[in-house]
Amino acid sequence: MMMRHTPRSFVGSTTFHVPAMTDRSRAAALTAAIAGITGIAAVEADPATGCVAVTTELPVDRADVAAAIDAVAATFES
Repeated sequence: MMMRHTPRSFVGSTTFHVPAMTDRSRAAALTAAIAGITGIAAVEADPATGCVAVTTELPVDRADVAAAIDAVAATFES
Protein backbone atom coordinates (compact mmCIF):
# COMPACT_ATOMS: atom_id res chain seq x y z
CA MET A 1 0.00 0.00 0.00
CA MET A 2 1.30 3.43 -0.94
CA MET A 3 0.80 6.51 1.19
CA ARG A 4 -1.09 9.22 -0.66
CA HIS A 5 1.86 11.64 -0.71
CA THR A 6 4.26 9.05 -2.15
CA PRO A 7 5.21 9.92 -5.73
CA ARG A 8 4.05 7.26 -8.21
CA SER A 9 7.28 7.28 -10.21
CA PHE A 10 10.78 7.26 -8.84
CA VAL A 11 14.35 7.52 -10.06
CA GLY A 12 17.20 6.38 -7.86
CA SER A 13 16.78 3.90 -5.03
CA THR A 14 13.88 2.85 -2.86
CA THR A 15 13.05 -0.15 -0.71
CA PHE A 16 9.98 -2.37 -0.72
CA HIS A 17 9.04 -4.61 2.20
CA VAL A 18 8.00 -8.13 1.20
CA PRO A 19 7.31 -10.19 4.35
CA ALA A 20 6.51 -13.32 2.29
CA MET A 21 10.09 -13.40 0.97
CA THR A 22 11.58 -15.79 3.49
CA ASP A 23 14.28 -17.69 1.61
CA ARG A 24 16.80 -17.41 -1.21
CA SER A 25 14.60 -19.00 -3.86
CA ARG A 26 11.86 -16.45 -3.19
CA ALA A 27 14.41 -13.65 -3.21
CA ALA A 28 15.74 -14.90 -6.56
CA ALA A 29 12.23 -15.04 -8.04
CA LEU A 30 11.49 -11.48 -6.89
CA THR A 31 14.84 -10.23 -8.16
CA ALA A 32 14.21 -11.71 -11.61
CA ALA A 33 10.67 -10.32 -11.83
CA ILE A 34 11.64 -6.81 -10.79
CA ALA A 35 14.81 -6.76 -12.90
CA GLY A 36 12.64 -7.34 -15.98
CA ILE A 37 10.96 -3.95 -15.61
CA THR A 38 12.26 -1.32 -18.03
CA GLY A 39 14.41 1.25 -16.22
CA ILE A 40 15.55 -1.01 -13.38
CA ALA A 41 19.32 -0.86 -12.89
CA ALA A 42 19.72 -3.11 -9.83
CA VAL A 43 17.70 -5.23 -7.42
CA GLU A 44 18.94 -6.54 -4.10
CA ALA A 45 16.61 -8.81 -2.13
CA ASP A 46 17.36 -9.76 1.48
CA PRO A 47 15.21 -12.63 2.77
CA ALA A 48 16.49 -12.10 6.33
CA THR A 49 14.83 -8.67 6.49
CA GLY A 50 12.14 -9.08 3.82
CA CYS A 51 13.44 -5.96 2.09
CA VAL A 52 13.99 -5.49 -1.63
CA ALA A 53 16.18 -2.53 -2.61
CA VAL A 54 15.46 -1.28 -6.13
CA THR A 55 17.65 1.15 -8.06
CA THR A 56 16.49 2.70 -11.31
CA GLU A 57 18.22 4.49 -14.15
CA LEU A 58 14.97 5.80 -15.68
CA PRO A 59 11.67 6.80 -14.05
CA VAL A 60 9.79 3.68 -12.93
CA ASP A 61 6.20 3.55 -11.73
CA ARG A 62 5.98 2.10 -8.21
CA ALA A 63 2.79 0.32 -9.28
CA ASP A 64 4.81 -1.71 -11.82
CA VAL A 65 7.21 -2.85 -9.11
CA ALA A 66 4.32 -3.60 -6.74
CA ALA A 67 2.57 -5.64 -9.47
CA ALA A 68 5.72 -7.71 -10.04
CA ILE A 69 6.02 -8.30 -6.28
CA ASP A 70 2.34 -9.27 -6.02
CA ALA A 71 2.60 -11.68 -8.96
CA VAL A 72 5.60 -13.48 -7.51
CA ALA A 73 4.30 -13.37 -3.92
CA ALA A 74 1.10 -15.08 -5.07
CA THR A 75 3.22 -18.08 -6.09
CA PHE A 76 4.61 -18.23 -2.53
CA GLU A 77 1.15 -18.99 -1.20
CA SER A 78 0.50 -21.92 -3.55
